[in-house]
Amino acid sequence: MTFLKLTSLAAGLALAAPLLAQAQAAAPATPRPIKAVVITMFGPEAEGWFQPLKLDERIKVPGLSLDYPELRCNTDDVCLLTTGMGHANAAASTLALAMDPRFDFTRSYFLIAGIAGIDPQQGTLGTAAWARWLIDFGIAHEIDAREMPKGWSTGYYGLLTKGPGEKPKFEYRTEAARLDEALLQKALALTRQLPLQDSPAAAAYRAKYKEPAARAKPTVTQCDTLGGDTWWHGHRLGQHARDWTKLLSDGQATYCTTQQEDNATYNALERAAAAGKVNLKRLAVLRAGSNFDRPHPGQSAHQSLTASSTGGTGGFVPALQNLQIVGGALVQDIVRHWPQWREGVPQP
Repeated sequence: MTFLKLTSLAAGLALAAPLLAQAQAAAPATPRPIKAVVITMFGPEAEGWFQPLKLDERIKVPGLSLDYPELRCNTDDVCLLTTGMGHANAAASTLALAMDPRFDFTRSYFLIAGIAGIDPQQGTLGTAAWARWLIDFGIAHEIDAREMPKGWSTGYYGLLTKGPGEKPKFEYRTEAARLDEALLQKALALTRQLPLQDSPAAAAYRAKYKEPAARAKPTVTQCDTLGGDTWWHGHRLGQHARDWTKLLSDGQATYCTTQQEDNATYNALERAAAAGKVNLKRLAVLRAGSNFDRPHPGQSAHQSLTASSTGGTGGFVPALQNLQIVGGALVQDIVRHWPQWREGVPQP
């Protein structure tokens, strides 16, 4: 090694030393064990948890979103993270928290709790759906439908495949993930019969749909979730979502909700698990329908999307309330019976 390189290396170490010392000084001798972490994506999803869980402690965590720089915790060692919306924010914030040396997440349970669009064949406004599968909707080829080959049903298809219907190789390693079955079944057993919130506006809006599941009152169910940063909408893309979910899961998953973040959050936790920081089997994903993913009869896709993004469906508030009702039941059971949960998921 040359003298110049040695000099440069020494200078770099000298600059890094104070930062390293500062980080080590900030970390406690014994990291704080955390029982559960609720992961939300933006302010309204987070706010409904503050009072019921008494999340009065605010802890700044380096690397979190500028909009949501603090972890909220309570005296039962339950915390809430707000990542910021979208794949990039979710992954960065989740990994930043998981790697913070002040906390011990090795026995923690993680609950992703967020709103979503919902397939009217599977549920309605306010429906709370526990996921078994997380499917990434964004990793694909796209040809504008006006230019796609004749006979194709969609311009979206798997990377390095010849066209729709051919399953791609999982080159990115984030295309599909299956969650722990024991935790899923326990969550369903705890919450399936819970009464959920509804609203007159949501009831009036869902009555415009023909599907029985869309017209029914909100319930707790199990169906799977699709993540991608594009806010897509409509019957044709909705059918592609159903088909894509089946294709990537070898027919095992049923598309239900559409959101932006869950595969990214999973991947961040997967990397933290590889570093020995978390147990990936302790992740549950709950999404509640705040809007439908396609229009009702007599409505255009654009009109439906506008209603969805402006709160015109009436489902936004019930969905937020039901996330806390359903997800809260799981978190409360974890705290109440921590000696059992600490060792693993109790039998349903």
